[in-house]
Amino acid sequence: MAFGNKVLAVNNDLPIRTDLPIHNGKVRSVYWLSTNDSRRLIEEKGYNLSLDTPLAIMIISDRISAFDCIWQGEGGMKGVPGKGAALNAISNHWFQSFKKQGLADNHIIDIPHPFVWIIQKAKPVLIEAICRQYITGSMWRAYEKGERSFCGIHLQEGLQKDQSLPELLITPSTKGILKGIPGIPETDDVNITHHSLRSHFQAFNFRSISDIDHYEHLLKQGFRVISSELARLDQIFVDTKFEFGYITDQSGQERLIYMDEVGTPDSSRIWDGPCHRDGHIVEKSKEAFRQSLLNYFPDPDILLNKERMNERQQLAQNHALPQEVLIEVSDTYREIAEKITGTSITLPDNPKEEIIQTLHEHYKLIN
Repeated sequence: MAFGNKVLAVNNDLPIRTDLPIHNGKVRSVYWLSTNDSRRLIEEKGYNLSLDTPLAIMIISDRISAFDCIWQGEGGMKGVPGKGAALNAISNHWFQSFKKQGLADNHIIDIPHPFVWIIQKAKPVLIEAICRQYITGSMWRAYEKGERSFCGIHLQEGLQKDQSLPELLITPSTKGILKGIPGIPETDDVNITHHSLRSHFQAFNFRSISDIDHYEHLLKQGFRVISSELARLDQIFVDTKFEFGYITDQSGQERLIYMDEVGTPDSSRIWDGPCHRDGHIVEKSKEAFRQSLLNYFPDPDILLNKERMNERQQLAQNHALPQEVLIEVSDTYREIAEKITGTSITLPDNPKEEIIQTLHEHYKLIN
């Protein structure tokens, strides 16, 4: 099957007017707008923002990342059809649910296209927090090797793989390399204890100790909102990543908001409820793709061992996966997105062309 332009693999080459370098992440690219364009859009579109609020165009791709590498398929298939639109739709659904529940706002201002968000600038909290309701994945692998303390939380003996935990656990880790914090190694993705968060809150970009209490409240309540809704769909919310930042509202007050993505198959583990009751795990998230990679390659240690990262990157660059592997991911993502949002995920014939046309005709942002 040929997908051609239907897959948006490269998203950092659009002719969007910007004065700053494009920030290109594993999946999303961010184009920061000029002061004049930001102000113009706030006025023309009636966004409820201060006129000096910096805005950006965030464009999601269909690329798929796993084990810190970008993977591709045979036949020049550079991504997963429908993945980007599915992730954006799911995230926006949960962001809106959080607002309705009175939890916190988010960084999305407008959605011009299924692949595009217009976002406001936020000062990121330098922490990624994983909320875990089951022991699985990396936590299980560490537990199986004898570890019992995770981010200062001690786990009891005798837990089994994929078992429900006695309570929801919050296991934060550093986002990027942070320097000069006592007791925190200067490497990426270092686990952080609750005590360290409170002792060094400013180093993590928190404004006050009380904001840490609010942050933990938003973590727990955000998880419960998603978990409850998924349970009604007979799906199990296993664990998820949250990211936060600060924005300044029209009154000049800084507020903590949700940002990046929430509750998606990329940032979460979701299990099928009926299969779980029958005694086996069926992943409805990227974990299924990770497991397929571990089963596909004869030496899975390359994917799990950080000391073999160079080998891993070469593996991803030089090995095209069978197309059916990426099609299976596409089916999983689109199915769970349609369950959650209640709307179908369609594949545009040419998403890049559509994005350019939309941003030109309705936002006047194309050079």
